[in-house]
Amino acid sequence: MSNPFPELKNDLLLKALRGEEVSRPPVWMMRQAGRYLPEYMELRAKYTFFERVETPDLACEITMQPIRRFAPDAAIIFSDILVVLQAMGVEVTLNPGEGPRIPTPVTTPEQALALAVPDVHDRLHYVMEALTLTRHALNGEAALIGFAGAPWTLFCYLVEGRGSKDFAKAKAFYFQHPEAAKHVLSVIAETTIRYLKAQIAAGAQAVQVFDSWSGLLSPEDFNEIAFPYLKQISDAITEVPLILYPKGSWYALEGVAYRTKAAALGVDWCITPEYARQLTRNEITLQGNFDPARLLSSPADITKQVHRMIDRFGAQRYIANLGHGILPFVPVDHARAFFEAVKSWEPQS
Repeated sequence: MSNPFPELKNDLLLKALRGEEVSRPPVWMMRQAGRYLPEYMELRAKYTFFERVETPDLACEITMQPIRRFAPDAAIIFSDILVVLQAMGVEVTLNPGEGPRIPTPVTTPEQALALAVPDVHDRLHYVMEALTLTRHALNGEAALIGFAGAPWTLFCYLVEGRGSKDFAKAKAFYFQHPEAAKHVLSVIAETTIRYLKAQIAAGAQAVQVFDSWSGLLSPEDFNEIAFPYLKQISDAITEVPLILYPKGSWYALEGVAYRTKAAALGVDWCITPEYARQLTRNEITLQGNFDPARLLSSPADITKQVHRMIDRFGAQRYIANLGHGILPFVPVDHARAFFEAVKSWEPQS
């Protein structure tokens, strides 16, 4: 069966994910489609968050906005990790100024055990439609990344009902009702696998799993609560490269690198490039780790810091990115400086 999509002209990201030699690292930015861009804010004024996510034409347009401005090497589809919970029948609200809310969080084992794997093609069709539209809109100028939230991170929101500094309720639920919690994590993992496979069929050329709250777990708890499901997902996703991003879990880099089939690992800014390379023995592609707050420095300083970051990681098996999503108040010119710094980097003689 022939490929229905335009030929990929810029394969820098996929080369880096495969460990092939590149002239410079590929660059993209987490949350690069979003609220620091004035054109995004225009759409935000007209449509609610989930209207933007659930309308394929809007999601495609928002995904393309930073591509037109900065020409990064990859686009990441505009969506949200919590759509998986919505697909499972969980109500999610996201009102301006208050962050995500789950009005009826899971508080009992009975609620947990009632959750089941949904039909992702039916419940999340709009994401796949947006991916296909975007893959065509990109016309091969950048790779297209799909994504999902990791089971532990979604479990945190599901039980806590909102964002938290420590997700103490989520941890307590796991420790008090481990079998019910494991059921939920298994349901989320299986749903995520089906969702990512559907994204790949719809046009995603790589996928990333965000475990935004894994860093709240101790190393032992990470190995019990988060890691098994990251491994389950990585074992199942074989069609395209998979990036795992267990934010804050620097202690797990070695284990995740060698015990999963991930093509790359994301790293935040709380670990040095040298130590990240040491832990992973330079045998897996790393992505990150520029502190998003550093984008509030001057463009000249951003350029200097980005070049230093690449020098420390090395150009091979590396994807230049932030250590987390871009902040909403970063000036557009500072974001441009980040992209241009990567593109202008040259190896030291």
